[in-house]
Amino acid sequence: MTLAALAATGATPRPSGETLEQQTERIITGINAQLNDPRLATQGAWELVWLALSEANANMAYIARSTNGSNEFAVVARGTDADLTDILEDLDVGTVVPFPESGSPKPIAVSKGAMDAFKRVVNAQSIASPSPNVTLAQALTAALNSASPQPTVYLTGHSLGGCIATMLAPYLQARTWPKNPKFAVITYAAPTAGVQSFVDYFDSVPWVIDERHNNAYDLVPHAWADLDTTAGWYPNPGPQATEEVKLLIGTISKRTKGNVYVQPGTLHPMNTSYTSLAKNLVNKTTQDFLGQVAFQHANSTYLDLVGAPAVPSGPVVTDVTPTFGAAGATVTINGTGFSKDSMVDFGQFACPTRNVDSDRKITAKVPDGTGVVHVRVTNTLGTSPAVAMGQFAYGGPAPVVVSAVSPTSGKVGTPVTISGSGFANGATVHFKDKASDSVKFVSTGQITATAPGQLDDHQTVNVTVTVGKATSPTSPADEFTYTGR
Repeated sequence: MTLAALAATGATPRPSGETLEQQTERIITGINAQLNDPRLATQGAWELVWLALSEANANMAYIARSTNGSNEFAVVARGTDADLTDILEDLDVGTVVPFPESGSPKPIAVSKGAMDAFKRVVNAQSIASPSPNVTLAQALTAALNSASPQPTVYLTGHSLGGCIATMLAPYLQARTWPKNPKFAVITYAAPTAGVQSFVDYFDSVPWVIDERHNNAYDLVPHAWADLDTTAGWYPNPGPQATEEVKLLIGTISKRTKGNVYVQPGTLHPMNTSYTSLAKNLVNKTTQDFLGQVAFQHANSTYLDLVGAPAVPSGPVVTDVTPTFGAAGATVTINGTGFSKDSMVDFGQFACPTRNVDSDRKITAKVPDGTGVVHVRVTNTLGTSPAVAMGQFAYGGPAPVVVSAVSPTSGKVGTPVTISGSGFANGATVHFKDKASDSVKFVSTGQITATAPGQLDDHQTVNVTVTVGKATSPTSPADEFTYTGR
């Protein structure tokens, strides 16, 4: 799982842009550093042999070799870099196509989307060291030439990477290799690649290991065999699927157009009692449900479930100050995971002047730009996600953001303290679509308001602040749950 998790290193391109070669080199640097880290489950006993990133950053795969004398190799696939909705919509599952590359003597079929991803991986050529200008098969051949007899080759990946791994496995196993390797398949959170004919052939191959590890409450592995079952999630303490979520799941599941997909391999379920969950995402709201889905699917969750140490996380921006101004102004960027090689972008504009004061603070001079932009930090481990408190407005006014409410539940009339940024005297506060009739401005980062009555006084609502024409975006951080009158 650690090798699978490392495939996400540097997956997000730098916002101001970088060539495919630049991103590839950044990913290689990040993965090499982690493979050399003895604190991880890989114990510093693996080395990178080959890595290729397909055009448009669609897919990535790498080969690693054990250095502890175990004569093992790993072929690791990364899925498409995308958010949850994109993951579910990414593969074209309405059409099935032949998969002759599998080596099956009988015709077998997989989804067109899975086939497209597979071809991108097997046809991609590395454009940087350690094995430039060769494909995956060519690199693996060269690596096996230097191995002892009967090495073991593991095929692995998380999410779409696991789906691709189930196709790479029969493709590689069917070829002739030096040193007569054995093949093992271990996937995590993989959606389905093919229909029954694919599974029948896959399950007939004599794998050394054949394991499919799924978090029992991860939605992604249910695509596309039984996605509809997830509309009944989650058990106590929640979150329960809203009608909007149920509609979304139902709509996406219809993308199969009647094709019946089946999961290959031997299932090893985890978290069956739903003890691992994001406890701050349990309200019956669409945002909490999608947030819980993302948590259950995350690399970090799977690493925890298998008892492996967390891999080093990329940079995270928590907030910037000030949040508005002009080009040339000095801004402090707060967060975690900053390193001396960290680069800063204001939207799509690179920031050439910055100083990394610590792993939690960067001082930067605002580059030329316009509008309201996200400030993001990139290093060899990745790019920080865009966050509401990390916005900067050229020329002002400051972006209006709610970062927390306290208490998070109460009756009608409960005084609620709202924290965030960009607040001003005269701001209005809404609990869902009802305006509070008692609002007190405390500072640009704090407002108090009394919870107004609702038609349903037993629901969870978003608390938003409006200053002028600007209204704070909604998020799980601004939710307030009514407990009656």
